[in-house]
Amino acid sequence: MIKKRAIVINSKDNVATALDDLKADQVIQEEVDSLKKNIKLNQGIPFGHKFSLKEIPSGSPVIKYGEVIGTASELIKVGDYVHVHNLKSNRGRGDIK
Repeated sequence: MIKKRAIVINSKDNVATALDDLKADQVIQEEVDSLKKNIKLNQGIPFGHKFSLKEIPSGSPVIKYGEVIGTASELIKVGDYVHVHNLKSNRGRGDIK
């Protein structure tokens, strides 16, 4: 049995969540639009953090749990780490007043 490295919660999601610390250049197989797709990670992804399943243009919604969680603040390429450096959260950031 192959160990699952990431999880996609909803078929609408354009990001996946790492179930382990993942390394740059690692290839993760995920289902995207009902198709199995190999995604090469462009950066390391810490456990519990997100990476992109699809290209997300700047200003476009980032979707997790089938819900919009924020907006891309720059172009996010397939396999990119998605976090505060390229995502403006709809819920705000606890580290910025």
